Amino acid sequence: MNSTSTTLVGKKGLIIGVANAHSIAWGCAQAMHNAGAELALTWLNERTHTEIQPLAEQLGAALCMPLDVEQAGQLEAVFEAITQQWGKLDFVVHSIAFAPQKDLHGRVVDSSAQGFARAMDISCHSFIRVAKLAEPLMKNGGSLQTMSYLGADSVIANYGLMGPVKAALESTVRYLAAELGLSGIRVNAISPGALETRAASGIAHFDQLLDDAKQRSPMRQLTTIHEVGALSAFLASDAACSMTGGTLFVDGGMNILN
Repeated sequence: MNSTSTTLVGKKGLIIGVANAHSIAWGCAQAMHNAGAELALTWLNERTHTEIQPLAEQLGAALCMPLDVEQAGQLEAVFEAITQQWGKLDFVVHSIAFAPQKDLHGRVVDSSAQGFARAMDISCHSFIRVAKLAEPLMKNGGSLQTMSYLGADSVIANYGLMGPVKAALESTVRYLAAELGLSGIRVNAISPGALETRAASGIAHFDQLLDDAKQRSPMRQLTTIHEVGALSAFLASDAACSMTGGTLFVDGGMNILN
């Protein structure tokens, strides 16, 4: 295949974090499917399963499995199913994050050890576990992607605990990229701007972030899940074969402002 090709025909990928038709992961899944990839999706619990199953059917997903990264064995079961179904994997999109509400809505200095550890495990260390399980299946290289936010690099009002957690995630991306590069596995973070998703609405005063993006970003508009998906699909393609270890912004230019 031409190294500049953006097609995903023949590629097989796992999308973790599709919560509903408005989630970032769904925008990625749609873009991957439209580019020709065969997909496996996961769902968190029975409530989300009812929303995700029709979406998985819409894309003709080869697998649609439960995955709560806090439940022992579930992540391994997903990768075992992929091994049995495909025997290979070309890309993974990791789009999950969580912090207990009490810790998220308070000051970082007041965060509990338990809340911080849980946020770090779900939002960051789970990506490391995904990479470890994906590596043997990416025999011809591949793409690992995760989702960050500007709050990793700058102090964003009300983003609180997730700022340090996302900073750790971006650092993890760099270390994984260095360690997996010889295997042809590329590792990148995508940093979308403020999006109107159900998950993001859990941030205190989230409407202010949306208004700020509309009023101050160079593009004067909100990012969409489809724009994030387009970048995600590109990163999974052979055209991005030399791109690794980076954090790529899709935020209408908010990241250049102070």
